[in-house]
Amino acid sequence: MMRSLHTAASGMIGQQFNIDTIANNLSNVNTTGFKKNRPDFEDLLYHTVRMAGTPATEETLVPVGVQVGHGVRVAATQKIHTQGSLQNTQNVGDIAIQGEGFFRVRLYDGSFGYTRDGSFKIDSNGQFVNSNGYRLMPDLVMPEGFIRDTIAISQDGRVTVKLPGLDDPVDVGQLELYRFVNPAGLQAIGDNLLRVSAASGDPIPGQPGFDGMGQTLHKFLEMSNVEIVQEMVNMIVAQRAYEMNSKAIQTSDNMLGIAAGLKR
Repeated sequence: MMRSLHTAASGMIGQQFNIDTIANNLSNVNTTGFKKNRPDFEDLLYHTVRMAGTPATEETLVPVGVQVGHGVRVAATQKIHTQGSLQNTQNVGDIAIQGEGFFRVRLYDGSFGYTRDGSFKIDSNGQFVNSNGYRLMPDLVMPEGFIRDTIAISQDGRVTVKLPGLDDPVDVGQLELYRFVNPAGLQAIGDNLLRVSAASGDPIPGQPGFDGMGQTLHKFLEMSNVEIVQEMVNMIVAQRAYEMNSKAIQTSDNMLGIAAGLKR
């Protein structure tokens, strides 16, 4: 059987995975804080017919060898953590990170999740929570009777609010951000959340605006970093590559048909 059938089939499988990744990127083009995914591919094992450097004569060596590849496979998918565009929302619960860092939220099982989605809300207890009710960590609890429209968050993460009868705002707390040695190694778990893995390394806490951390922008949201035009170009390339691999299978099939028809 011609090895090109299986080689081209691996190419079609790889391009199908590529299209799946592109489709996920495009579907999340309006997802707050979403980071696009990029698939990485690698070639498979090679069949070596002749090794390079094989003696040709007593005095000469073969300069190059003869190898035949067996196709392609997906090596990895990684999130590209480039900055997304910032949108002014005028919503007191929205916080964007300009630069490096993640917000930390406490999940229902007690573990932590990390996110760039700063679309927080204030619940009935006066706490900052995300859309699924996960609390922002460290806890930010508004004092009783606070005036909602006076909440202010500085670029270094200081949270203040005004109370009735007081002219000066009162301190509520200090935001913390977390960064990682290898953010691409974080495990995506859905709900705009990432989880620490052995590849990402331990979270490094810090104050916004200091020690390499990004700044916090109040009443802004970071949008997805998906570039629609680039994703459409990638889709066209993947579609044509898929088509060419299918042509290779058809050609191999025709060649096998010709070989099978030699004896009549």
